[in-house]
Amino acid sequence: MLKLVVAAIAAIAAGAIQAAEPAARNIAAEFVTVYDATASLPMPARVAAMRESLMAQYPEFYSRRKPANLDKHVQRAVEEFPKIRSAYLDKAQKFGATLDQHMKTFNASFPHYQNTTPITLVHSLGEMDGGPRELNGKVHLVFGADMMAELNPDGNAAPLFHHELFHIMHQQNFSCETQPVWAALWGEGLAVYASQVLNPRANEKELLLDAPQGMAEATRAKLPAAWAHALSVLDNTDDKVALEMFTMSGKDATLPVRRGYYLGYLVAKEAGKTRSLAELAALDCKQARALVTDTVRKLTKEAKS
Repeated sequence: MLKLVVAAIAAIAAGAIQAAEPAARNIAAEFVTVYDATASLPMPARVAAMRESLMAQYPEFYSRRKPANLDKHVQRAVEEFPKIRSAYLDKAQKFGATLDQHMKTFNASFPHYQNTTPITLVHSLGEMDGGPRELNGKVHLVFGADMMAELNPDGNAAPLFHHELFHIMHQQNFSCETQPVWAALWGEGLAVYASQVLNPRANEKELLLDAPQGMAEATRAKLPAAWAHALSVLDNTDDKVALEMFTMSGKDATLPVRRGYYLGYLVAKEAGKTRSLAELAALDCKQARALVTDTVRKLTKEAKS
């Protein structure tokens, strides 16, 4: 996860996104078309046909997986699609209007922001509901209709769109020579906080703080230990440490997986008591590091008392 974030940041900072891009693409419906057309095929042939279709539509995104892994994820997507089909189609059909709506509300708070990033709605094969990805040296903003349908089929989608748009805007002006844990804590936490500021009535699920279910609540129950660990690894650049804190693949049974999002949100929220969201978004690497370090120390001390 950290590698993906770092790659996206590096590409933006290096000026990988320059000229305006065409309107957002929506290729999610193509998955359904091929899914239905191959329904009578045996699974190996069906997977091969669907893989070929996906690769033809968006090779930059799908070719990142090794062929064997890609086939495995395609088969899983085929097997699980009936459970999300209705919500998936709803997300796909409304994507253009939904994106336009949330882009307008985002621009109302950040009128200087002009999106120049290519945006695509896909079946992500279980990878993501949304986020930046560096594809062939260029940052793309990718939304996954499958994970949107699975994680939040009926809820308010504005926080997700605002979260990801904030990432793109923020990282256009925020770059560090290295990417330690504190930078991921800041980047993800600030995006969650921004989506909460723009959507004050959003619940934790809509703010992406309930994946896996109960993550925020579980983290609150172990805040002293969670803060102590975060403080001890702030400057760590090991991908394994970031994976423990920001993905579902954490192996530490003593602390909740993906807790970095909630901890980062608490850091940004605390910082927001004395600075506006625009001021927080404008901090450079040195300023942000000092703020994150001081805030984590403060919150760690408070959690122990």
